[in-house]
Formats: sequence, structure tokens, C-alpha cells
Amino acid sequence: MNTITDNIRERYVNLWLLLLRIGVAGFMFTHGLPKLNRLLAGEPRFGDPLGIGPEFSLVLVILAEVGCSILIMIGLFTRLATIPLMFTMLVAAFVSHAGDPFSRKELPLLYFFTYITLCVLGSGKYSADFLLKKQWKRRKGLTDQ
Repeated sequence: MNTITDNIRERYVNLWLLLLRIGVAGFMFTHGLPKLNRLLAGEPRFGDPLGIGPEFSLVLVILAEVGCSILIMIGLFTRLATIPLMFTMLVAAFVSHAGDPFSRKELPLLYFFTYITLCVLGSGKYSADFLLKKQWKRRKGLTDQ
């Protein structure tokens, strides 16, 4: 194997994971902000696709779309942060838009598959996860001596 080519490929993969994280999380964050503003304004009108109440449903969606998106943007607990978003996108596609044509399900499904990618591959080298892991390994190395 050519280590120079492998190093270049690894840099591109890590750069792409950074861009993917910032892009998808940024889009989802801006998608969730109007919901947050609506909740803060005391207008918690929202669907109740799971039968847990519209206010609680709205809070959970805001936590996923805004809170988890922030975590993904900075690359902190990325794999865990994708789980609520994947669930939210599946509910949006198959519960909230169950009777709608496929074109209404398409965007949540694209988000879903992007989140699966981030869950499988992780946040990459340019992330808070990487820095924490590096720091943890350094501390572990110091205590092992």
C-alpha cells in the first residue's frame, strides 16, 4: 500500500466528514429554530405523531433538531447525537407524512441516511470527539506508566 496516497485519502475523508457534519447539522438547526421560537413564544402548536402530546412532541423534536445538531456541528458525541435525529426523520417520513406522496418523505429520508453515515463513520479527525479521545488516550498513557 502507498502510505502517501492513504494519508491523502484519510485527509479527504476527514475533511468531508467535517463538511458533512457542518452542512447537514446547519440545515437541520435552521429547520428546528422556528420550532424553538414558536415554543418560546408560547405557541406550542405541533403534531402529535406518537400520541405523547403535542407540547412534549415539540420539545423532543427541538432537542433533536437544535440540540443534537449543535453537537454534530462541533463533533461532540456525534454518534449518540445522530440517534434522536434518525428517529425524528423516520417519524417524519413514515408517521407524520404516512399518507403523503414519496416526494414529502424524500427529504427526511435523505437526512436519515446522512445521519446513518455519520453514526457509522463517526465525526472524523476534525472534531471535539477526536480531541477528547486523544486527550483520554494521553491521560491513560500517563497512568499506565
